[in-house]
Amino acid sequence: MTDQSFHLVKKAGGARYEIDTDRARLDFRVMHGFLASSHWARGIPLAVLERAVAHSLPFGLYKGQHQIGFARVVTDHATFAYLADVFVLPEHRGRGLGKWLVQSILAHPALQGLRRWLLGTTYAHGLYRKEGFAEPAAPFAFLERLDPEAYDSPGLAAGAASG
Repeated sequence: MTDQSFHLVKKAGGARYEIDTDRARLDFRVMHGFLASSHWARGIPLAVLERAVAHSLPFGLYKGQHQIGFARVVTDHATFAYLADVFVLPEHRGRGLGKWLVQSILAHPALQGLRRWLLGTTYAHGLYRKEGFAEPAAPFAFLERLDPEAYDSPGLAAGAASG
């Protein structure tokens, strides 16, 4: 997946924040540390996260040189996008950074004109509703196929089954 250069700067409370899609800036230690203990990606192996990011459009959120947030988009760049793994580290919340991150992703030039965006959330419905997300209209519903033991298989976690 090719990246278009994307870099935004925001100053808030005397601090400088940045969002960009530069893969070289991503701090997998920070990302894995947060996601592996999150309720939605608990136990995700580092190799799986690396593979997921490699096949997504990643957005890093930074304060100075330190990564403080992340999100990624899985997309066909034509009709559909899935917003995944959105987080801001707890000590940086309450400054509108999560909202800015989501707004910035939705404004990315390569993601314009898509018919459908999806995401899953347990606690942030209000944030996403303000950005135009809503539950699908009945009777439309999404189905999932979940393997709760996927991260337990060393071969799969290391990428042995990837193609």
